[in-house]
Amino acid sequence: MNVSMIGLGAMGAAMVRNLLGKGVTVTVWNRSRAMVDELAAEGAIPAADVDEALKADIVLSMLAHDQAMREVLVDSGALARAPKGVVHVNLATISTALAGELAALHAELGLGYVASPVFGRPPVAQAGGLNVLAAGAPDAVATAMPVLKMLAAKVWPLGEDPVRASALKLAGNFMIVSAIESMGEAVALGEAYGVPAPELLDMLSSTLFAAPIYKIYGGMIAERRYTPPGFAAELGLKDVRLVLDAAEAKGLSMPLADLAEASLEVLLDGEDQGLDLAALAEIARGRVDGR
Repeated sequence: MNVSMIGLGAMGAAMVRNLLGKGVTVTVWNRSRAMVDELAAEGAIPAADVDEALKADIVLSMLAHDQAMREVLVDSGALARAPKGVVHVNLATISTALAGELAALHAELGLGYVASPVFGRPPVAQAGGLNVLAAGAPDAVATAMPVLKMLAAKVWPLGEDPVRASALKLAGNFMIVSAIESMGEAVALGEAYGVPAPELLDMLSSTLFAAPIYKIYGGMIAERRYTPPGFAAELGLKDVRLVLDAAEAKGLSMPLADLAEASLEVLLDGEDQGLDLAALAEIARGRVDGR
């Protein structure tokens, strides 16, 4: 099985390490070279350019946003030059609009396309414990499935329309942001009455909200531990804006998403950059307690 990965940020690199650890030969390409060299030292095969990376049976991509996807694969003409029959598996969070465009473009070019956005942070990705969505033509999904299963604790099939996977991923990320916002506000209320954040969040995330998102992000908020980022706040803002775009396309109003966008803009306008999405709680704390 010939596999490649395009895009070697924290998540992409973690997935490559997982596959290498399972004996898969992985060709890697990234717009900046440092991570390509680092993974090559660990056994990956460096691609000279994106066209070389596309000469694989299964091409995984984990590019940061719509613009990167367009620049690297679409506007560059790379997809148009890819060998017919290649199956491209997009693991990143992109807009519902671009998901539809990519599905149509791949079909036109004779390429397979599977929308497989993932839930999980880099350590989970390296351990092969992600929750992986999968939507696309049945034959393309079947080709990608052995690799997806290596990446995943569970693969969630979503039918043939890649837009559905993109919409579910955006909905999930919106719920993560909303959970962080609510924890930030709850912490501010507790602190105002003398209940320390660690005490409040430990109790609630062990009982009423005993779920991974509350435990993981609750621990970070309690400790005010926001670096290094596992899910960067700037990517969280990108995703919230994609949520709002998707909602607008269907005539929906999402007031919590509006609030999250405004709060993340405040966070990212400050001096602190390179923060995890969990730092959103600090804006909520400040807004509630008046600091």
